[in-house]
Formats: sequence, C-alpha cells, structure tokens
Amino acid sequence: MADLPDDPTAALLFRLNQNINALGAAVEEVGIWLDQRGASEAYDRINEHLEVLMENSDSIAELLAYLISKSNPDSPDG
Repeated sequence: MADLPDDPTAALLFRLNQNINALGAAVEEVGIWLDQRGASEAYDRINEHLEVLMENSDSIAELLAYLISKSNPDSPDG
C-alpha cells in the first residue's frame, strides 16, 4: 500500500466520489439497456435515483475542492 498522507480524508472522499460516479454511469447504462428492451418502468425508477446523484454532484465537487485546499498547507486557504 502506498504511503498515506497525515490526513487521508480528502483523498478518501475523492476516491469515494469517483466510485459513486462510476456506479452511476454503470447503472445509467443498465437503465438505457432496459429501456431499449421495453422495461420503461424500471428505466424511470433508475433515472429517479440517478437524478439524486446528479443533483449532489456539484456540491460534492465543491466540498472536495474545499477539503483538499484545507489539507494542503501550501495553499492560501490552508
């Protein structure tokens, strides 16, 4: 395992966000596949859940940037 920073919080949250985005993309692909096969009800439910991910995406990115800037002692904010 690579050397961990003193405070791995920002790196951990960044990786978790990447995983959430990857899962969202995979689920979206499954939803499209289902819709093409006539399972529009399942497709609609999938899209409802994906909307939550999309609605939170900008806030998560902003908060991650803030945490990263706070964890970097060379930054003007840190």
